[in-house]
Amino acid sequence: MKNIILNINKAFDHRIRLGIMSILMVNDYADFNTLKELLGATDGNLASHTKALEKVDFIKVEKQFIGRKPNTKYLATTLGKQEFKKHINALEKLIKNK
Repeated sequence: MKNIILNINKAFDHRIRLGIMSILMVNDYADFNTLKELLGATDGNLASHTKALEKVDFIKVEKQFIGRKPNTKYLATTLGKQEFKKHINALEKLIKNK
């Protein structure tokens, strides 16, 4: 039997990181407050998980000002999208394995 968990990526082990990538896979981008609201995460928790995904180049961070307010938005990188698809495919294979 092949190693069926080979493509399960540790970067997506936590539910917040899994949620961030899931949101970014179906949206062009999401800002900090949107991610926070959708995931029910605290500021610090979300910040640490986005930083972890940014560190492995799975997401890109863009900071700007809207009026006088700072706005941080996140986008999935090409690498991030590829790795997330591999991760989901590996989970599907694991679930279907009998």
